[in-house]
Amino acid sequence: MNNAPTAVVAIGGNSLISDPRHQTVPDQFAATRETAKHLAEMVEAGWNIVITHGNGPQVGFILLRSDLAAAVLHPVPLDSCGADTQGAIGYMIQQCMQNEFRQRVIPRQAVTVVTQVLVDRNDPAFARPSKPIGSFYDEATARGHMQTRGWTMVEDAGRGWRRVVPSPLPQEIIEVDVIRPLIRDGHVVIAVGGGGIPVVRDESGQLRGVEAVIDKDYASSLLATSIKADLLLISTAVEQVAIHYKKPDQKSLARLSLGEAKQYLAEGHFPSGSMGPKIQAAIAFVESGGPEALITNPQNITRALRGETGTRIVA
Repeated sequence: MNNAPTAVVAIGGNSLISDPRHQTVPDQFAATRETAKHLAEMVEAGWNIVITHGNGPQVGFILLRSDLAAAVLHPVPLDSCGADTQGAIGYMIQQCMQNEFRQRVIPRQAVTVVTQVLVDRNDPAFARPSKPIGSFYDEATARGHMQTRGWTMVEDAGRGWRRVVPSPLPQEIIEVDVIRPLIRDGHVVIAVGGGGIPVVRDESGQLRGVEAVIDKDYASSLLATSIKADLLLISTAVEQVAIHYKKPDQKSLARLSLGEAKQYLAEGHFPSGSMGPKIQAAIAFVESGGPEALITNPQNITRALRGETGTRIVA
């Protein structure tokens, strides 16, 4: 039985694609290898880790290929895009982690669980699609897709028209009973990739996929709560959370109580398109009984775990 403390580590897009000029599969492997070094340090320090990840660009690539091949091949449904990217990104992460373990002589294995996440079919998000995905289109093409495919599309700040889909809240990790014993056996688990494949239950209790996107940080928080993790670690592009970000009076925060986190969130310091979901995910985990959440960038994970940097959210 493995009694080491468990952390759910949510890695952001910069852990997979470092910048817009480095998006190929070899580029993504290179970025993942760097991230794997920091995660292997956690394992070396005595942690069990469950890795979650984003998939936005990768889903966009699949949708673009689907568009370009529309004359000869069927379109790829969004839930299948999520499954495809979970497999491909999970493969990258588990290979890079296992190579890192071999180099460090750590007797561990990494494994990917293609994960479904239950959402409420009556979630208000389904009536208000808001999450942009995929390519930009001219107005005529966009209106054609709206008519023939039933897509909801919006004009995006003069850059063209883009599809928007619902972003419902996660309710349940379907494969959680598979994930728990893997952790107990000491495996590094990659799960809930891209927020998980969104599924609903029909009247008879059967699962089916839906055209939606679940926020990766919210799903990571739910997973951390479901497995009673000791830490939710959200890896992002900044070393510490700050208020008055990019303003003359910017102030970095080393520690936030739940009350302070909620206050700063309400005051608009953490926008919904950047730090907001991470703070909300951290709040949800701690409010549900999690000991603490930690936000930092990949290269500072080890220092943050020692209390030298990062932002801790505690009760």
